Amino acid sequence: FTLIHMTAYHALWDIVNMFEKDWKWFWGIPGDIWQQYICWSFILLSGFCVSLGRNTCKKAVLLLLCGAVISLVTHIIVPEDRVLFGVLTMIGSCTLFMASVGKLLKKVNPAWGMTLCFIFFLFSQNINKGYLGFFGWKWIRIPESWYANMFTTYLGLPAPDFYSSDYFSVFPWFFLFLTGYFLYQVFEKNQWLPLLTRLRNRPLEWIGKHSLIIYMLHQPVIYLILLCL
Repeated sequence: FTLIHMTAYHALWDIVNMFEKDWKWFWGIPGDIWQQYICWSFILLSGFCVSLGRNTCKKAVLLLLCGAVISLVTHIIVPEDRVLFGVLTMIGSCTLFMASVGKLLKKVNPAWGMTLCFIFFLFSQNINKGYLGFFGWKWIRIPESWYANMFTTYLGLPAPDFYSSDYFSVFPWFFLFLTGYFLYQVFEKNQWLPLLTRLRNRPLEWIGKHSLIIYMLHQPVIYLILLCL
C-alpha cells in the first residue's frame, strides 16, 4: 500500500518538476503531509521487517549497492536532480547495523525501546537544518562547524554546499527504523503476529514481496510513460 502511494507521489513529482506543471498544492502542506506519510511508513515497515527471514547482512549489502546504482545513474543522466544518500542507502546502513548488533538489542525491553526510539526520532527531526527539535520547534542549536563534509552529511549534518533530490541521512531516520524493529518485538512478545495474516491481500502482498525491484524500476518506467503521453 505504501509502495502504491510512493509510486503515485513520484509520478506527480515528475509531472510537476520535470514537466513543469504548476500544481502549487504539491509543494504545499497537502503534498508535505503525503510525502511524510510515505517516508514514515516506508522506514517504519523496513525496521519492522528486518527481523523477518535470514541473511540480514546480505540484504544490507544489496540495498547499499542499489543505492549506489541510483546515485551513479542520476548523477550521469540528471545531475541537477541527482540522488546522494537516498532512502536505500539509509535503509541499507540501518540494516547492516542491525546485522551486527541485533542480538544485543533483543535484550532491551521492546516497549521501552520502541517508545524511546520514537521520542529520539521526533526530537531529532530538525537535525538536517541545524537544530534538535520537533518540526517547527527549534530547541537546541547544533554548532555549524559540525556540518562539514560528506561523512557528516551521511550521518545527518549536511555540508553547506550539499544537494540531493532524495536525501535520507542516517539520523533522524535510524530512530524510526529502530522504532519499527522494536514494534516487531512487541508483536512477537505478545503473540500478535498471527493477527496480521487476517489482513492479507494477495495483490498488495505480491507488491510487497517485490518491493526492491519495483522501487528500482518505477521511476524510469513512469518517466517513459509520461514522455509517450
